[in-house]
Amino acid sequence: MQDFRKLKVWGKAHELTLDIYKLSNNFPKEEMYALTTQIRRASASIGLNIAEGCGRATIPDFKHFLVMAMGSINEVEYCLILAFDLQYIEFEIFKDTQQKTEELRKMLTTFMSKLK
Repeated sequence: MQDFRKLKVWGKAHELTLDIYKLSNNFPKEEMYALTTQIRRASASIGLNIAEGCGRATIPDFKHFLVMAMGSINEVEYCLILAFDLQYIEFEIFKDTQQKTEELRKMLTTFMSKLK
């Protein structure tokens, strides 16, 4: 269909993933195979699903992968809430990253609505 690297929504997803990797570096070691892995996989899944959808032949197939990306955004958001409640991240980092997830959700919603 198109080059995913040219999509602004993919770029924002990639930026969020990089942020998530950085902030999760400070999680406790005992979370390495739990919350750390979960939030990293969920954040990477957003960009991965956008990229995979771009490789599909039809708009309905593409939209299916965008819906999966939306689910991953929700997963990241919950992991952020959990990390904050467990005091693994500070309030400012939490709010900043949560705003980025909300912005990405809005961009993805708009992008999906424009696909015909």
